[in-house]
Amino acid sequence: MRNGAINIAIKVARHAGQLIIRQLPRRDSIPVHEKANMDFATEVDTAVEREIQRDLKRAFPDHAFLGEETGQTGKSPYLWVVDPLDGTSNFIHGIPHFSVSIALLDRGEPILGVVFDPLRDELFSAEKGRGALLNDRRLRVGQRRELNSALLLTGFAPRVRDQLATQLAITGEFLANAEDIRRSGSAALDLAWIACGRADGYYETGVKPWDVAAGTLLVREAGGQVTDYRGGNDFMQTGQIVAANMHLAEVMRKTLSAHAD
Repeated sequence: MRNGAINIAIKVARHAGQLIIRQLPRRDSIPVHEKANMDFATEVDTAVEREIQRDLKRAFPDHAFLGEETGQTGKSPYLWVVDPLDGTSNFIHGIPHFSVSIALLDRGEPILGVVFDPLRDELFSAEKGRGALLNDRRLRVGQRRELNSALLLTGFAPRVRDQLATQLAITGEFLANAEDIRRSGSAALDLAWIACGRADGYYETGVKPWDVAAGTLLVREAGGQVTDYRGGNDFMQTGQIVAANMHLAEVMRKTLSAHAD
């Protein structure tokens, strides 16, 4: 039986996804602003985040809230971490791959995570100690242990373009040794796809908590491992993350640790 918090998070995520889909027909006329160099947001991001914040605050008035667009409000051991539209550039360009990401952290650790892909109607959810689901199906990470048979996912966050040479060096090493690499444009869905075994490993530099908080729990509850490049738990602080099954994560860190901050 799911507890009340996960049910509310699922309801909120689905509602947010519906709001995003309603805006798709007018995406070419939606105002876009540049938050930082080549890091864009739309009025949809902001409006959906405010809707999510309102719904969560109504249900959990004592909890704190951290959103990509509006920052943090409140102070509590319990912190909701939200990306209202993960994959904004995809949305702007009409690429059908983006998501809503909602996580609940208890003293910095994810205890609940929801990632919703509204176009595919795929709802990924997890509670700490209770496993991960895609809609009603139990998830397990893929079991490939070696790079030469592994499909990897990655991203290039615009906020760390100053580290582009390092990112390209890492990706070059993986391209030479892995089966292949994909870049989808949504870190939350990358992690969800690791959790359900559609891909084998994920790595990225420059992520923020709202990018990966929910997906981290999905992977862990599906039997996978999520760490920073050195094997620690500081990826939300360093922005350097790797996720895979335990064996493949160790193999990937042999390359990534040489480039760790």
